[in-house]
Amino acid sequence: MSRIGKKPVVIPSGVKAEMKDATLAVSGPKGNLTLAVHPKVRVSVSDKEILVDVDKKENKKERALWGLFRSLVQNMVDGVVKGFEKKLEVNGVGFKVAAVPGKLTMSLGFSHPVEVVVPKDLTVTADKNVITITGADKQKVGQFAAEVRELKKPEPYKGKGIKYSDEVILRKAGKVVKVVGGGK
Repeated sequence: MSRIGKKPVVIPSGVKAEMKDATLAVSGPKGNLTLAVHPKVRVSVSDKEILVDVDKKENKKERALWGLFRSLVQNMVDGVVKGFEKKLEVNGVGFKVAAVPGKLTMSLGFSHPVEVVVPKDLTVTADKNVITITGADKQKVGQFAAEVRELKKPEPYKGKGIKYSDEVILRKAGKVVKVVGGGK
């Protein structure tokens, strides 16, 4: 039995869930999300909760799908109620960030400014050296944050680059200078 899969997903007030064909649609104050359900997974929606189940509970792959889809449904419900947020920090001398609706412009030490198009269902704000990415879909928020971080990963010597706000960069020591003519 999947310990995660057996738990029901509680539908809070103001959220509407509907199962049509093999697609689950959840709508709430922060937006609308849809999920294509795997053929071996059954999703049943009632007034106050969503239940996820599989046919063969002893099959290892189906148990994995059971827990996965229950977590995906929970993330959908959380996303349309509260939303998800990722914060990125830009560290480095001369590194600048500016966010305008639909576009993120960064000066990252290259010979040209780097412009990134923001997906329509995400909101990006830049305050000094902190980029905040918010949205209802957890996967899209995390993917866009990873794509922005990939533009200039933090380096281990001075820590320059783009990092997650809760990420710890392991620093390396610089060059060790030998003393010349130091004697015996």
